[in-house]
Amino acid sequence: MKKLRDATLIISPDYLQFIEELKARVVSARVTAARAITHEAILLYWDIGRGIVEKQKLHAWGESVIDQVSIDLLNAFPGTTGYSPRNLRSARQLYLSYSDPAIWLQPVAKLAKQAGTTEIWLQPAAKLTAESAIEFLRQLVAEIPWGQNLLILNKLTDPTARLWYLRATARFGWSRNVLLNQIKAGAYERAVTDKKTHNFDLALPEHFAEQADEMLKSSYSLDFLGLGKAVKERELEDRLISRLQAFLLELGYGFCFVGRQHRITLGKKEYFIDLLFYHRFLKALVAFDLKVGPFEPEFAGKMDFYLNLLNDKERGPDDQPSIGIILCAEKDDVEVEYALRSKANPIGVAAYQLQSKLPSELKGKLPTAKQLAEIVRVEMDAEK
Repeated sequence: MKKLRDATLIISPDYLQFIEELKARVVSARVTAARAITHEAILLYWDIGRGIVEKQKLHAWGESVIDQVSIDLLNAFPGTTGYSPRNLRSARQLYLSYSDPAIWLQPVAKLAKQAGTTEIWLQPAAKLTAESAIEFLRQLVAEIPWGQNLLILNKLTDPTARLWYLRATARFGWSRNVLLNQIKAGAYERAVTDKKTHNFDLALPEHFAEQADEMLKSSYSLDFLGLGKAVKERELEDRLISRLQAFLLELGYGFCFVGRQHRITLGKKEYFIDLLFYHRFLKALVAFDLKVGPFEPEFAGKMDFYLNLLNDKERGPDDQPSIGIILCAEKDDVEVEYALRSKANPIGVAAYQLQSKLPSELKGKLPTAKQLAEIVRVEMDAEK
């Protein structure tokens, strides 16, 4: 092995920094190359699926042609594993699922209207055509790996839901396990039907506010904790830490755990944040305050104070402003809106669910949260 003669070069801080920079560049190049390979591989499956569909229509070929195509491709490219009959049938399904403008023009146009021109493949809604909508889908499916594409194809049938998960997986780099967990937890349904409560649009720049909004859920399912009733805040925290992996899956991809009861000092006093995370893609600290009861306006003031401390004492020079999430048992959206209106820091409020589904014997026998809230309001009005 060849050795360097200048021993001082090895221990030089400048040289060590240089090596670290080269390592980072190598990793970046490998990631870029892997993404490029994934992109071309999915486009290849799309083209294979399209070719099979078109030739079946033109020549009235039956299903058995897929088996023959698989044999011929495997013979032509020995050692490859991507041309099995199963994969080729999935490639055909991929093309059929995303190539009908009658199904996709409206969902893609709606996304175009919401996203403006921020999507690199997406034209403004006014200029969107059937051809450009399908091309957008073709490029979008190529942004995520084959396994994630198959999950979305096999687990979902609603086109809008498929589009939502495709885009979210592409933007946040969800692994197969994270994607599966998001689908099981109904992330799409919660994102589009439940109202999110935060002040991100007031406290953050527009582009960063949109990213923070996508990071926040309107509610979080904590049924993996195995709790059937309310518990003390410390016990809830203990359970979340003991099931940290499941909690991270529920939060979504990009969250990195920093610590629990994170200590911050101000003068001679100490303050403790229940759970502190760092979000890799937002490049921001995310503080969670756990509450076992309903939201109270003073919670927002306490979180605002914590975020001031985090920004002054622990925020990195290249980090975005720290974000606070108050996780409580229930919330009144109007009360939250008033509580956050005067806060300078970005704060979101979300409810958690200890059980995602009622036991079968209780279905239809208990009032919903909305019904309970209406009953309480009626009784309060009657007492006035």
